[in-house]
Amino acid sequence: MGVFTYEMKVATVIPPARMFQAFVLDSDNLIPKILPQAIKSVETLEGDGGAGTAKQVNFGEGSQFKTVKNRIDGIDKEKFTYSYTVIEGDALMNTLEKICNEIKFQASPEGGSICKSSSTYYTIGDIEIKDEEIKSGKEKASGMFKAVEAHLLANPDTYN
Repeated sequence: MGVFTYEMKVATVIPPARMFQAFVLDSDNLIPKILPQAIKSVETLEGDGGAGTAKQVNFGEGSQFKTVKNRIDGIDKEKFTYSYTVIEGDALMNTLEKICNEIKFQASPEGGSICKSSSTYYTIGDIEIKDEEIKSGKEKASGMFKAVEAHLLANPDTYN
């Protein structure tokens, strides 16, 4: 098995608590509303939203994938951290055993926040991940982040 980790940092003018509320805590409701072509719906399969909760993400018509199943590994509402693992679905492309993701929002000196994310890909056997695949995934994640940011900027009274 190969293990590859990729990190990303994105800055926003939105404070960490508000961004965490929208991007993590209410993402199952918000993302399908603002990006229906990417995410059609999210269903909780088991659990109460905390560690151990299993969710199925149903992708929109604009996506190359149909579904993935995620397991929440940890969530800390005070430290604005969230970790989950993609454990099933066509996004694993029969080349990945799983993808572990960690997201953390921190206050930035300018008054907004910085989102730091890390994704660790566990390949099946000696399969290597192509840089184009990682770049594509990063672009999609960044686009989703920017869409949430734009929604919050356009709706200043939400998630306060």
